[in-house]
Amino acid sequence: MHDTLLLFGATGDLAQRYLFPSLLRLQGDGLLPEDFRVRALALSPHDTGKFREILRERFANLAHYSPSDEQVEQFLARVDYRSVDMRTPESVADAVRDMVDRPCVSYLSIPPGLYISTCEGLALGGAFKAPNRLMLEKPIGHDLDSAREINATIGRLIDEDRIFRIDHYLGKAAVQNLLALRFGNTLLEAVWNRNYIDSVNILVSETEGVDGRNSYYARSGALRDMVQSHILQLLCLVAMEPPASLGADRIRDEKVKVLRAMRPFSAAEAQRHSVRGRYIAGTIDGAPVQAYTPPDDSDVETFVGVTAHIDNWRWAGVPFHLVTGKRMAERSTVVTVTLKPVTHWLFERPDGAHAAPNRLTFRLQPQEDIELGLMSSLAGPEWGTLELHPLELELSSQPGHNRRIAYERLFLDALHGSHALFVRNDEVEAAWAWTDSVVDAWKSGHVPMQYYPAGTWGPHDANAYLPAEFDAVGRPASRGT
Repeated sequence: MHDTLLLFGATGDLAQRYLFPSLLRLQGDGLLPEDFRVRALALSPHDTGKFREILRERFANLAHYSPSDEQVEQFLARVDYRSVDMRTPESVADAVRDMVDRPCVSYLSIPPGLYISTCEGLALGGAFKAPNRLMLEKPIGHDLDSAREINATIGRLIDEDRIFRIDHYLGKAAVQNLLALRFGNTLLEAVWNRNYIDSVNILVSETEGVDGRNSYYARSGALRDMVQSHILQLLCLVAMEPPASLGADRIRDEKVKVLRAMRPFSAAEAQRHSVRGRYIAGTIDGAPVQAYTPPDDSDVETFVGVTAHIDNWRWAGVPFHLVTGKRMAERSTVVTVTLKPVTHWLFERPDGAHAAPNRLTFRLQPQEDIELGLMSSLAGPEWGTLELHPLELELSSQPGHNRRIAYERLFLDALHGSHALFVRNDEVEAAWAWTDSVVDAWKSGHVPMQYYPAGTWGPHDANAYLPAEFDAVGRPASRGT
């Protein structure tokens, strides 16, 4: 287990909100090496004492974890700080050279535009010598060409089997449970194909806005920021073929096959099977919210609804409706699998055209649960044997309140050298290839921007892409509709 972390971007929001609190909790649980050290690196001209004070204040206000003062001070004693200009490889090399005699992991929580210069500096300073490792936050680039350039350049500096590309969704226990449910249960795997499944909806909605990420978001937008990474990862776990084993490369082989089988978008498909939107002023939880105004008149979206198709034997003809947006009615990540209707309907009420289909719903956040929607006479009058009503079966137990956040699991896996929950270079490039086809189709098809009030479920045309229990004006629809 490697015992040294070189954390770049240490003053950034991700590091302060998630990375350092994750490391603190791992230390409190005795899961880090005895002599574990963190070198925090960023452009800000702090010294170690000032940076430790910043962390101390952050640790005093954690929402999910309450460490003791002793635990905090023990952790802070492991941390020192260096100011570094990541645009200059020599500056990076000077900042890490004294640490590379220990087995170290370099973590780049920085914009992808700084990856190449920072990695060149790490190689110059000796931080990429075997067995040292590299962790990269996604996105890797902003399109296929930039992703290839980053992958090729870094690949010349450090071996692929020592690179750990992060998509933090893969560290969530509920996301990993998708694999367990699919491949550990005959009942599900038997119907997990185009013969029985009518459609799949994947929704990732956020109540937060673009605040604090304006310059990045103006170049990215919801498609590149969320669909290219998190949503396509969820799609792969839903759609992949059973791997030969749970070995890292066996799982990643199957995910790449799914991404390569995704049908590229054309201008005509973009017009028929996608909607892009941007939030305007509205209300969330009773508080007014301002409209998003991107800098430099950027034509960037905060909402995406798109229907994807996977052209292979298992999924031919099954639409995958992918939706994400900011400033929506609630924070939610939901995968809904809708099965085809019963072949021959026997019952008087409701008639077959109005019967609710069976649905399997995976709710990944804010709560984690699984629901199976069935039709049953038990939910209706006891004498109405010919009258069926929707019946929701709750399949999950309540998780403990001490469930770990994703970065804790990912840190441990990278320190131990386990690749299973990380993304391979060809996987990144295959995801960008499909995403670029959507961007190009939007441009050639002149897909217009639609607007939606903050606190709703997106533009009016979003209805075609949302799961059945949501609608586009911010009110949960009735179950089973």
